Amino acid sequence: MSKVIDQRRLADLIIKPIVTEKATLQLEDNKYVFDVRPEATKPEIKAAIELLFDVKVTGVNTARMPRKQKRVGRFMGFKAQVKRAVVTLKEGDSIQLFPDV
Repeated sequence: MSKVIDQRRLADLIIKPIVTEKATLQLEDNKYVFDVRPEATKPEIKAAIELLFDVKVTGVNTARMPRKQKRVGRFMGFKAQVKRAVVTLKEGDSIQLFPDV
């Protein structure tokens, strides 16, 4: 009784790749970090990465990042909450985050 994944929605789930020092170090372990939409599930994230980058995903770990307060003039508000996904790829597969110029 698995849920059917809508192929048209998958490309919208992945917001952007994360390029930080910690995320760059994880590239050695074949792990890639992405910001994804908060309502995205692990099977949807796996299907989206496999569809967009033509790779085989072996694992997906997710974490909701805490909301941060932001001041605009005299008004206080919150930044939009995002979800981070750490995607582990099959040995030998890779995603080219920095295209050759």
